[in-house]
Amino acid sequence: MFYHLKGKVSEILPGMVVLECAGVGYAVTTSAYTLSQIRSGTEEKLYICESIREDAFDLYGFKTLAEKHCFELMVSVSGVGPKAAISILSVCSPDGIYMAIMSGNEKALTAAPGIGKKIAQRILLELKDKLGKEASGLAAADERLDEVDDLDAGLEDLGVGRERVVVGGR
Repeated sequence: MFYHLKGKVSEILPGMVVLECAGVGYAVTTSAYTLSQIRSGTEEKLYICESIREDAFDLYGFKTLAEKHCFELMVSVSGVGPKAAISILSVCSPDGIYMAIMSGNEKALTAAPGIGKKIAQRILLELKDKLGKEASGLAAADERLDEVDDLDAGLEDLGVGRERVVVGGR
């Protein structure tokens, strides 16, 4: 499994970039969002998702981990394949997609070519719960970090040095 590819962009084609790594040119399908951030002849790193089928081995590349995560979430929805997810990412940024899902904005998703009302509704239905759980998990983690910061500040106010706080009182 590839995590990322880093190399020189040798060609940019519609919906695809050829990334040359150690003399091998990898054809990587990308969204218009990622393509807009890449220039031919530059050194780039793309985060990779693979789609391996009986008749194809396709690579999908993303400039940011947020875009890759968004892609992975969308292809986890029944009936949404990599091409549909790339289509949606080509008309909307990852933040825009998250906002559309959380607000139930079906029109933001149907603006992508090949995405109809039924697929958009399925994406909204299935991902709203997943994103809600992720957001609540992140909020809980932030809350725990705030508690640790408060504890550190309290111990420092009592005269316990920062070094002792960090190493657990040793």
